[in-house]
Amino acid sequence: MEHRTRSVGIIGVGNVGVAGAYALYLREACEELVLVDMNKARAEGEALDLMHGQGLTGRMQVSAGEFSDLARCQVIVVTAGVGQKSGESRLELLENNAKVFKSIAVQLDRYAPSAIVVVASNPVDVLTFMLQELSQRPKHRIIGTGTMLDTSRLKTLLGEMYQVDPQSVHGYILGEHGDSELAAWSTVSIGGLAIQGQTVFGVSYSACRLEELAESVKQAAYKIIEGKGYTNLAIGVVIARLVEAILDDSKTVLPVSVRLSGEYQLSNVALSLPACIGLKGVEKLIELPLESDELAALQKSGETMRESLSKIGF
Repeated sequence: MEHRTRSVGIIGVGNVGVAGAYALYLREACEELVLVDMNKARAEGEALDLMHGQGLTGRMQVSAGEFSDLARCQVIVVTAGVGQKSGESRLELLENNAKVFKSIAVQLDRYAPSAIVVVASNPVDVLTFMLQELSQRPKHRIIGTGTMLDTSRLKTLLGEMYQVDPQSVHGYILGEHGDSELAAWSTVSIGGLAIQGQTVFGVSYSACRLEELAESVKQAAYKIIEGKGYTNLAIGVVIARLVEAILDDSKTVLPVSVRLSGEYQLSNVALSLPACIGLKGVEKLIELPLESDELAALQKSGETMRESLSKIGF
């Protein structure tokens, strides 16, 4: 079988785009990386900066390019848009970033109609749905990073609480990547032991403490923005992990923003649910047996997203 170069494009070389590029570079997730930005000089500078690491790690070819250079990319990551400011909710970003995405959709369909698109701009759920509506490609080939980051944050906090490797914690944050998200505690386990309602690893169950952790996850971005002005490093790792799952065709289950079509009585909205990810994009959507309060919270999150979409005519 003829070898096809693993090629990835990133649209938007701001803080998040650069972090994603850096994570892809260090993980050697692809062989070619194309950076596209309105500020061509910045894209060229970032590409050159990454290339200067070749003497120490990796053989990835990094270049700055135009939309037309994305034609050879199997995966394109969209990080373009206005960044979130201190005290600003993700949904308040909506109108400005919606304008950006309308122009990007045209270019993506023109030059890279067969590529899988990963959306990392915020508000990610709304913009993922919007791009699915604007693009001609199948909807399962447009994926939002969703609550991958929120889930990682939760696993990190639970790892500290239970004194275990965060990667040994299993479970999900579902719904919006934002204020209406929910920690699905019924899905959380460590070493096969459900943490809900029982003592695990010597740590007694405390609903109050777990809710405090869930709130910490919700507030994490705001806290980071207050300190450094923006978030970018962890979402960069998320981007690299999702791109790897696609290019490796690994069938990895990840909590990503996907189009719902009747799941949990929700339709015409994008929210994060566990999905099997491979070369075709979203290959399977997993509908978890949620508890009644979790289902209600997920449906409320869906309603919140639908209201936001209606404000921009979708």
